[in-house]
Amino acid sequence: MPSLGGWEFVILIGVLVLVFGAKRLPDMARSIGQSARVFKGEMKGMKSDGKDDADADVPPPAAPPAAPAPLPPAAETPAAPPAQQPTPATGQGHSSTPQ
Repeated sequence: MPSLGGWEFVILIGVLVLVFGAKRLPDMARSIGQSARVFKGEMKGMKSDGKDDADADVPPPAAPPAAPAPLPPAAETPAAPPAQQPTPATGQGHSSTPQ
């Protein structure tokens, strides 16, 4: 793959300035640099995690399953009396007076 020469680099910068504008390029470069640093740190973390696992000869013992906590006793609340339904004054076949 050929490397970029001086003129190719200048043309590339010119196209980027035309496409994105001069104000956005520093912000974009800053965000790319931060992303690269985060990626590098994560890769180092993954490598160190792999070394820690390879160094351990004996796997850690499994913890016994924890027993569920007992539920608190239910608070006794007095049951409300059932609400009485109003009887319709003009019922269809139902009347409150005996026939």
